[in-house]
Amino acid sequence: MKHITLRQLRVFEAAVRHMNFSRAAEELHMTQPAVSTQIKDLAAGVGLPLFERIGRTAYLTAAGKEMLQCARAITQRVKEAEDGVAQLKGVTGGRLNVAVISAGDYFFPRVLAAFASRHPGVTLNLTVHNREGLLRELADNLTDLAVMVRPPADADIVAQAFAPHPYVIVAPPDHPLAGARRIPRLALNREHFIQRERGSDTWISMREVFGRQFGRLRVTMQLRSAETIKQAVVAGMGIAFLSAHTIGLELQAGHLVVLDVLGFPAMLNWYLVHNRTKRLPPVAVAFSDFLLREGATLIERLVRFEIRGLVRDRERLREPMATGRTRRSAARPSR
Repeated sequence: MKHITLRQLRVFEAAVRHMNFSRAAEELHMTQPAVSTQIKDLAAGVGLPLFERIGRTAYLTAAGKEMLQCARAITQRVKEAEDGVAQLKGVTGGRLNVAVISAGDYFFPRVLAAFASRHPGVTLNLTVHNREGLLRELADNLTDLAVMVRPPADADIVAQAFAPHPYVIVAPPDHPLAGARRIPRLALNREHFIQRERGSDTWISMREVFGRQFGRLRVTMQLRSAETIKQAVVAGMGIAFLSAHTIGLELQAGHLVVLDVLGFPAMLNWYLVHNRTKRLPPVAVAFSDFLLREGATLIERLVRFEIRGLVRDRERLREPMATGRTRRSAARPSR
């Protein structure tokens, strides 16, 4: 195997991650035939097939699984060496890898742009996932930092709250409850809810906020996209529990209204998360410091919406967040 190259290993790792040569080619800015050639050459160097096909599905062989572990270990060590050299030079460059849940893609690119304006040599890599995909990114060490609402309770991670994250109940402007004041939460049991998919950060947050009432809500539809949920609400198909950070444009345009429900906005937090054992590159450390220091103020300025009671609740949460405490997620008490 002495003729195996780092490029072959990187191509192989991408192909396994996607289990699709075309998608790997897109990520690596290569052609599909070039990806196939690199993997064929790697298999020739190993002396054993790396993939096997059963029906229309491809699987890793035993040799492929062994090479995947080696590929990830080698590419990680190369990255650590690059980061170590960058640290000696200071934060004048480097690649920042950040993964964020889908609710964050409404404002997070502008947060990254604000950071990049202070570090012009930094290369940014932002990926957006549902909760399951983001946790997989963390578990597979494919991202330096993750931004989410619900840090995993069963992983050895560092999770730091950096900004408040309000959730609200939204409805179409002509809904019977639009304009009503101090709506009892029990009144929502009669409404049709359009809900995010089971296991998503929004679904878990909704379950926690409603507590025992959650099981009594009339959920008529579950969708995997906040955008699709908003359009369904606009169409009059029901009401929804959504992040206030995702509805600013619809509120300004008058397509949605926020219902004045007792106990809302429900104030949770945005968390910055990374594996406890991960050696963060200098650019990730710099971004973490930036987000913990300025993230809350920056997000408040970027996300413009008016929700009654939000300022009061945000001030209530600001003090504990300012501590910047880290915690071992596995030791966090269950709710």
